[in-house]
Amino acid sequence: MRAENSATTRTSIAVAGTPSAPGAPSVSGTPSVPGTPGGPSGNVRDAARPDPRTGTLMAALGVVAFSLTFPATAWGLEGFGPWSLVAVRSVLAAVVAGGCLLALRVPVPGRRHWAGLAVVAAGVVLGFPMLTTLALETSTTAHAAVVVGLLPLTTALFSALRVGTRPSRTFWVAASAGAAVVIAFTVQQSGGALSSADAYLFGALLICAAGYTEGGRLARVMPGWQVIGWALVLCLPLTVPVAAVALAYEPVELTAHSVTGLLWVAVGSQFLGLVVWYRGMAAIGIPKASQLQLAQPLLTLVWSVLLLGEHLTPAAPLTAAAVLVCIAVTQRARG
Repeated sequence: MRAENSATTRTSIAVAGTPSAPGAPSVSGTPSVPGTPGGPSGNVRDAARPDPRTGTLMAALGVVAFSLTFPATAWGLEGFGPWSLVAVRSVLAAVVAGGCLLALRVPVPGRRHWAGLAVVAAGVVLGFPMLTTLALETSTTAHAAVVVGLLPLTTALFSALRVGTRPSRTFWVAASAGAAVVIAFTVQQSGGALSSADAYLFGALLICAAGYTEGGRLARVMPGWQVIGWALVLCLPLTVPVAAVALAYEPVELTAHSVTGLLWVAVGSQFLGLVVWYRGMAAIGIPKASQLQLAQPLLTLVWSVLLLGEHLTPAAPLTAAAVLVCIAVTQRARG
């Protein structure tokens, strides 16, 4: 198994390379959410600032939603094949997002934005879910959570290349340290060599970071939830036929776990989680929201024990905590 993962009266907040979560795009700009004052597009630029306590709660709910993505994917794999799970997940999320776009009469983005939306779609809607789902067929969610904990740092690297941000030397030292810790953990857990699951996870880091970075650039000109919404809709011509073929060829067993997992990754992680996350950022700002996000890998470790019954090695929480410290340093050292 990806943000995702910012509004005052006339102020926009820019996010340069700070992702929201696995399965959720990092954005900048002024996001809007369905049902919020501000016109048919749902833009909240002219709405009153939400209460900070409510904003903190919403941002925290977004982090919790994203932290459940890997355990929900593991549940979904109990009854669906990997291709079926990812394709159906994307279709369901696109139906919800498309419904919101239609209900709010959001205008279609200009032609100049579609190339960027295609990058977001390839990285966040298709690539990251597919690669992490393939990894979770043979990897534990705890292991995957630690490896993907590098996503904020990877996104920052892409941001430096794509957007031209220039982090400080302290940032690069902390980012390199975090990468070294995760690589050492991965090699140690894999018995001295990288497994195919590790290859999928590192590939997911790269492709999702590219999608997050492009999403951040696009969200300077459109609300963040619309970026992911249009990216999901853009994938429908591909995901609908893939879902039909995959469901025909991969065995399907509808159990409580598999259906719950599918619904969560489709609606909870890939869309609604983003809505509350953006709303929280609008109330408390990016710096405070990003501090809440640092808890995401550790929360996933907790869910892997409580929901999946996984047994953590001492290295997993220690590595996650070390990555958390490195990310905290980068957050303070950026710029």
